[in-house]
Parts: sequence; C-alpha cells; structure tokens
Amino acid sequence: MNRIVYLLCFSMIVLSSCKGTKATTGVRIKKLSAEKVIANHYNRSFNFETLNARVRVKYDDGKNSYSPSATLRIEKDKTIWISVKMLGITLAKALITPEKVSYYEKIDNTYFEGDFKVLSEWLGTDELDYDKVQQMLVGQALFNLRDDKYKSSILDQGYKLQPKAQAALFERLFLIRPDSFKMASQQLKQPIDNRNLTIDYSSYQKIGNQDFPKEISIKAMQGNQKTRIGIEYRAVDYNPRVSFPFKIPSGYKEITIQ
Repeated sequence: MNRIVYLLCFSMIVLSSCKGTKATTGVRIKKLSAEKVIANHYNRSFNFETLNARVRVKYDDGKNSYSPSATLRIEKDKTIWISVKMLGITLAKALITPEKVSYYEKIDNTYFEGDFKVLSEWLGTDELDYDKVQQMLVGQALFNLRDDKYKSSILDQGYKLQPKAQAALFERLFLIRPDSFKMASQQLKQPIDNRNLTIDYSSYQKIGNQDFPKEISIKAMQGNQKTRIGIEYRAVDYNPRVSFPFKIPSGYKEITIQ
C-alpha cells in the first residue's frame, strides 16, 4: 500500500494570508443515507478547468526527510505538472497524463517514462490511474463512490462510509465532513499484507467561494515501515492560463521498472 501512496503522491515527492477552516465540532449532525452523503460529496466537487498552486511538501520515511517547495499545475482530466525546488533551484519535474507518467531529477541525472499499466504491474495492483492522483490533490474520494453500495453512519462529528460488501483483501473507509461534504479522511487497508494508507484533510480554504484543501497529511505503513507526507497549499489560483514546460535533458539515464 505504501507503494500506492508513493505514486499517488508522485506529483508531490519527486525527490522522494487565508486560514484554513478546521473540522466542524460540537454541531449536531443530521443522519443521512449513504446515497445522500455521496450525492452531496459530488455536488460539492471543486469545479475548475485549470489550477496553478504553490505547495510546501514535508516527507519523512524514518531514514530520510525533505521539505521542498513545488509548483503544481493541473489541466482538469488532462495534465498534472510539477516543478520541485529547494533554495530556488529546480531539482525535478514531473508530467502526468492519463496515458503517461514522466519525470526527471537532477541529483542523479535520471528519468522515467511509462504508462500507468507499467507502474501498476510494478506495484502489484490495478488500482492506480490518473484520476486517483487528481482526486487526491483536490480533496475528492480516490474511488468513484457511485460504483458501489455503501452504508452510512456518524463518527467523530462526520459521516463514515464503508462498502456494504467489503473486499476481503482490500478495505476502504471514507470520512466526509458534514459542513461541506468534502473528504475528511480516506483509509485503505490490505490486512493480509499489513499495509495501511490514510489520507487526512485537516483543513480547507475558500478558493473562489469553493472549498479546496489547505493541508493534506498522508501516512503509509507496510509492516514496520512508516512514511509520512505533508502537503500544504500556500497559494492557489484556479482557471488561469497554464503551460507545462517539460523536456528531459540529454545524457540522463532512464530508470526501468522490471
């Protein structure tokens, strides 16, 4: 599972003003059916065509830690582009489309080009695709909640959604905020392999009168190995003109996935 999060957060960890609104507390929550909660979640989806954001990332796997800044640009359903910098120096770039994943980094002079099928086979899962990366970055459910039957309950001042027929090898749990119906937490587990992935959205901010993540906390565990990733959106401009300059420098060594 932690491999999945590496690719989901690929755009944020190529190197391996406005206060956010905190979780609602002390508010009586009206009991709603799972269908209603899911409908409200998608009705409140962040509506955009393009994004340009400045991001601060914190990465810690217990052995290495980094805190680079990044520029993130998205053209909805088409392109995710990231430029990672430290001390004002560009260290890596990534370009993700529904068909292809590309990146290069300047420390080791390496690059990768491949599709999600190659990456998914390497990860041993068919769960990875462009849509999940995009949905994670804008605070939406990784999986299409309308594809399965869910049961709804109230937990920790929010709505908890769990599939009625939980897969034996792959468990899912979603916590939805009652004020905005945005994602509060997404939890994925593979108990047999002792893998856990939790994505928490601790705060949101208003971008053009819409709710957009302010801070995202990602925790991945596989056995005794733990990885933590923090993502903070420091400035977000939506529907601007965007460009995606990307060219792998000559002489770089290609990384191959067996």
